[in-house]
Amino acid sequence: MAKGAATPGGRVRLGRRFEWLWAAYAVSTFGTWIAFDAFPLIAVLVLHAGPMQVSALAAAGLAVGALVAVPLGPWVEFRRKRPVMIAMDLVRFAALISVVLAYVLGLLGFVQLLIASIAVSAADLTFRAASGAAMKALVAPEHLLVANARFESTMWTASVAGPPLGGAAIGVFGPMVTLAADGVSYLLSAVGIRAIGGKEQKPAHVSAPGLRVADLSEGWRYILHHRTLRPLFLNTLLNNSLIMAIAPVLAVLMLGRLGFAPWQYALAFATPCVGGLVGSRLSPGLVARFGRRKVMFVSGTLRACWLPGLVFIRPGAGGLVLVIVVELGLITCSAVFNPVSSTYRLERTPDDRIARTLSAWSVTSKLCTAGMTALWGVLASATGPRPAIAIAGLLSLATPFLLPRGGEEGDRVADEGKAGRDSNLPDSSARTPLP
Repeated sequence: MAKGAATPGGRVRLGRRFEWLWAAYAVSTFGTWIAFDAFPLIAVLVLHAGPMQVSALAAAGLAVGALVAVPLGPWVEFRRKRPVMIAMDLVRFAALISVVLAYVLGLLGFVQLLIASIAVSAADLTFRAASGAAMKALVAPEHLLVANARFESTMWTASVAGPPLGGAAIGVFGPMVTLAADGVSYLLSAVGIRAIGGKEQKPAHVSAPGLRVADLSEGWRYILHHRTLRPLFLNTLLNNSLIMAIAPVLAVLMLGRLGFAPWQYALAFATPCVGGLVGSRLSPGLVARFGRRKVMFVSGTLRACWLPGLVFIRPGAGGLVLVIVVELGLITCSAVFNPVSSTYRLERTPDDRIARTLSAWSVTSKLCTAGMTALWGVLASATGPRPAIAIAGLLSLATPFLLPRGGEEGDRVADEGKAGRDSNLPDSSARTPLP
C-alpha cells in the first residue's frame, strides 16, 4: 500500500499501517489526559503528602526520568523501533498498575509512587525517540507534515476532553480509576503498534559490544553542529520552559491572591485548547500556501507575543476572559508551529540518528523545564507572582530571534554541506549492516 494518497474529498490517506500507529497514539494520549496530574492527586488525597513531597515527586519524576533516558536514546537507535515502543508501553502499564494494586492491597507508599513516576517519565522519553523514527519509516516524506498535524490535533482533542472526564471519574470512583485507565491505555497502545505488521528493517548496529561515550553524545553533537536545527532547538527550549515555568506561579496568583474558584481556573485553561484543534488543522494548508519556513517563522514569532498579557490579570470575569484570550492565542499559534517544526526536525535528521537526536531533544527539554520551573518558583517568592510572570513574558519576546532564518534553498545547501563535513568525521553512526 502506498504511504500516502489523496481521497476524492482531498483528505490524504497515509495507509493502514500509519492508521494503526495513529490509533495507538490516540488511545495512550487520551489515557494520559484522563489521568492528568494523577500522581500529585494521589500523593495528596491518598498519602496526605505535603507541598514539599508533592514538589519533589513532580521534579524527580521529570529530572531523574530524563537522566535515565539518556543512555536509552542510543540504545534505541540500533534496534528495531516498534518492539522498543511496545516494550515502553508495557513498562508504563506495569508501573501504573503496580500503584493501583498496591493501593487495593493497602501497601501503597510514597517511595513506590516516586519510582513509578520516574519509570513512566523515562519510558515516555524512550518511546518518543523510537516513535519519530517509526513514523518517518511509515510515511512518505511529502506527507510528514500531514501526519504530524494529525498527531497534534489528536493531542489537543485529548487535552480538551480528557481532564473533565478524569475529574468526573475521580469524583465518582476515586483517584485510582484514572491511573488504571491510563495504564490500560498503554496496553491498548502496545496492541495497536503490534497490529502495524509488516517487516521492519534492521538498523545499523554498534561494531563493538555496548555503547560508547560518542553514542551518548551524538544526538546533542548533531543538533548543536547543525546550522538550522541549533537555533530551532534553543528557541523551543526557551519558549516551552518559560511557558511551563510560570504555570505554578500563575496558579498561585489566580487561586490565591485573585480569588478565582478552582472551576474557573480549570475553565481558563481547558477552553483555549480548542485553539490547538484549529491551529493543527490549519497548519498543512498554511504551509501549502505560504511555504514552510514562512509559516514556522510567523507562527513561532506570534506564539512568543502572548505571555506578557498575563501580567494584567485582575479579579472577576474580565480577568478570566483575559486569561482565556491569551491562552487561546498562545495555543493556536503553537499548534500551527509544532507540526511544522517537528516535520522540519525529522527531515533535517538522517535516519541513522533520529532516535539519538529526538532523545537528546526531549531529555534536554525535560531538564530545562524542571530547572526553569524551580528557578521561577524562587523568583516568584522573592519578587511576587506578577513580576515573575512579567520577566518570563519579556524573555519570551526574545525567542523569535532564535528561529532559523533563510529560505528553503539555503536549508538544502546547508544540509548538503553538513553531510559533506560529517562524512569526514569519525562518526559513531557509521555502522555495518547486520547480515
